[in-house]
Amino acid sequence: MSGYTAFFYGTLMHPKVLKAVIKNDGSHLQLCPAVLLDYTRHKVKGEDYPGVVPFDRGIKLFTHTLSQEERSVRGTLVNGLTEKDIKFLDIFEGTEYIREKLQAHPLGSFTDISAHAMDEETLVPAHPPPLPVPSDLSNTIEAETYIYVHEINLEAELWSFEDFVKNNAWKWFGGTR
Repeated sequence: MSGYTAFFYGTLMHPKVLKAVIKNDGSHLQLCPAVLLDYTRHKVKGEDYPGVVPFDRGIKLFTHTLSQEERSVRGTLVNGLTEKDIKFLDIFEGTEYIREKLQAHPLGSFTDISAHAMDEETLVPAHPPPLPVPSDLSNTIEAETYIYVHEINLEAELWSFEDFVKNNAWKWFGGTR
């Protein structure tokens, strides 16, 4: 694998949004589904996008015990990002996030971005397979990940990519509803 690898868990999981942010067709990129353990993905108050924080900080927002699925963040590993792509991503994420190297578990094989569905009906599986138990997950891959900084702006509600695709994704890549 060459270039940078990143783990995306929100708006950037949508290939059209990713291409718009990096200002190119992404033909040099490969993607695979992945999971980040012991992190929580929250709605950001008043926004369409999420923020991810370590589980030990995110759990403070909840009054109930979280399942393994809820205390794991499903996302996309993207391999082959260039330095220019990373600069555009840093600008896009702004000061609300800090980029950190974290360990994500791939849930499949890397495939070219062109092989990924672009239409909203097939982009999100209606029923994703259950997460394997942590001991059955594949080896981790180090990936650049944007962690949310301002926890006070996070809701005690987990963010849904499915809801984003249905209701808001079109706003992020210049599409129409």
